[in-house]
Amino acid sequence: MATIKELREQAANTLSEARSNLDAISDKSTPEQRTEAEQSVDAALEHAGELEARVDRMERLEAAERQSAESRDAEERQSRESKRPVLDEAEARQGGDGPSYRSAFAKYACGMSEDLTSEERALLRSGVQNEARAQIAGTTTAGGYTVPTELMQEIEVSMIASGPMYSSDICRVINTASGNPMTLPTIDDTTSTDEAHTEAGTVTDDGGKDVTVGQKQLGAYAYNTEWVRWSWELQSDSDFAWEGILGELLGERLGRGGNSRLTTGTGSGQPNGIVTAASLGKTTVGAAAVTADEVLDFIHSVDPAYRSAAKARVMFNDTTLLALRKLKDGDGNYLLREAPDGSGRLTVGSVSVPYSINQAMASMGTGNKFMVYGDFGKYFVRKVASPTMFVARERFAPDQGILGLIRFDGELSNTAAVKHMINA
Repeated sequence: MATIKELREQAANTLSEARSNLDAISDKSTPEQRTEAEQSVDAALEHAGELEARVDRMERLEAAERQSAESRDAEERQSRESKRPVLDEAEARQGGDGPSYRSAFAKYACGMSEDLTSEERALLRSGVQNEARAQIAGTTTAGGYTVPTELMQEIEVSMIASGPMYSSDICRVINTASGNPMTLPTIDDTTSTDEAHTEAGTVTDDGGKDVTVGQKQLGAYAYNTEWVRWSWELQSDSDFAWEGILGELLGERLGRGGNSRLTTGTGSGQPNGIVTAASLGKTTVGAAAVTADEVLDFIHSVDPAYRSAAKARVMFNDTTLLALRKLKDGDGNYLLREAPDGSGRLTVGSVSVPYSINQAMASMGTGNKFMVYGDFGKYFVRKVASPTMFVARERFAPDQGILGLIRFDGELSNTAAVKHMINA
């Protein structure tokens, strides 16, 4: 996830690029060049506005988190001070060589409750039976499952790195606290036009130009990593923090699964993937190949209103990327142009669009949908709360276990906004 500094640098670079495009317009520029430059400037301004809005949200979130952390610390100190007399009394009742509360709890947690002595049972009922075993967001709790908050940022980053479809930089992301069904109104008015008006003539009123409103629904499909356990001996003897290592790996698992479903999900009992939801843009002549002209036809199959959007891009996997790298246009120029920072553009003649690599997409082959293009801002990804890690310290005692959970959905609001290319 980009930092505030990186987002501001991106906004500055975007505005700088817009200025360069605007300065490039001269009296000798053709109307087409002026229009293209103006559209580029408008898209850059929109993208810069989105970046500034993200920076503002992140700054307000950090301020709220700092205030919340300060409040929790104060409550925790007050709670410890209020419980101290009870703990002192319990420790006083234990006596010199008598059983300790910790040893009694260890027997209970390891399933040895039948071996507890009467004194140990009394200790567990003495008012300190809710022993704090872990931290949840800085607040002590009573054993059992714990959620180590230090893993949350790591799991989010791991998921975004595992595929582009979970990133807010690519798609339109909606974050909700609960998983109640969401209705998404849809309108596609790109094919509607006005009509010539005749003086004193009768204006048609047959409803043929009425706006058609539809709706789609976003749910909250849940997925888990299953429990992964590691031994007490490994935890004690290893030089590595296995909780952090496994948290990162499970984040990547959730990211791969989420990206795959948001890419090719069937829409039945799972998200409607962008490839599945996209409409047909172009069918190649070859069963496992593509030409530069077919790429150009495919790009122009999408309405210009969506091609000029800030999040318009083309997406394919790395195998298709290699095939495209070998293609040249009619002037002998390669189609792929890559910047030093790793970003790239697919260019055919004067047409140039950014691309993203998505390993969940199919490679070229008979009947395969191997490429999608359009306004990815029309693809909605709903994230319910945050990806969650559960660490069980007592359930598997003396071993430990970790489990990852996530809830999300995805849907394309307008099938004309994104199209796919398919092999014959």
